[in-house]
Amino acid sequence: MNMKLSIIIVNYNVTQLLRNCLLSIQKYVKEVEYEIMVIDNASTDRSWQDLIPEFPEVHFISSEINGGFSKANNEAIQAAKGEYLLLLNPDTELEGFYMKDLLDFSDAQQAFGCLGIRMHDAEGNFLPESKRSVPDMFNSFEKLFTSFKKNNSKSYYRNDIAETAVAEVEVITGAFLLVKREVYEKVGGLDEAYFMYGEDIDLCYTLLNKGYRNYYYGKASLLHHKGESTVKDDVYLNRFYGAMQIFIDKYYKESKPMQYSFLKAGLKLRHKIEKIKLK
Repeated sequence: MNMKLSIIIVNYNVTQLLRNCLLSIQKYVKEVEYEIMVIDNASTDRSWQDLIPEFPEVHFISSEINGGFSKANNEAIQAAKGEYLLLLNPDTELEGFYMKDLLDFSDAQQAFGCLGIRMHDAEGNFLPESKRSVPDMFNSFEKLFTSFKKNNSKSYYRNDIAETAVAEVEVITGAFLLVKREVYEKVGGLDEAYFMYGEDIDLCYTLLNKGYRNYYYGKASLLHHKGESTVKDDVYLNRFYGAMQIFIDKYYKESKPMQYSFLKAGLKLRHKIEKIKLK
């Protein structure tokens, strides 16, 4: 049988969450020929190594340096054999036997780009970044400035699409991103200019620009312990807003100068506001 799926997980200091993630894959991925590749991004907590004897079928790769999320994924993918790649966060848990359905669905689409599923947090709250639009002047303004309370911007987070719907969308999240390896390689994979954040938006946008179609599959759900592995500090803010800056530099600077200067100013202002909040 040909290897159908390679599941790629980048770990950084979340051993217990990673263990739960691996157990959920073991439990739910059936009827599919698959492999799991875990790349550890130079964690300071070395306890992930305890998982090696516990999960003998998993390929563990140890990275000497933490070069960021994109770089680690690309490194692991070089060794992957699957027809499809599933980029999966270590702080997620699969919740059902849907993997074969997702692959069958993806196989049936013409010009299939990538696919994401419905995510919720540990309290059961739906995570709106499961389905999004490409950032532009209008929805970014709305997200940056009108949504302090719930960050629930209508046009950026596709609230017009039901949570359990199956629909074409522009952007899904890198926490669970299914893509054909051949297509991933053809479009250049994740851009390593991003350290963390923004690379999923960039990949989805690149796929759209190359004529592929991206899908949200709301019939399947995923638990995402959101932010458990992220410390909200200056470093986080610099990376997050830095990622958005890379995106607009890449796509808007030349082609949409007016949008570019507007977004640049907006990002700067929101970054300042967030920094003040930290103090």
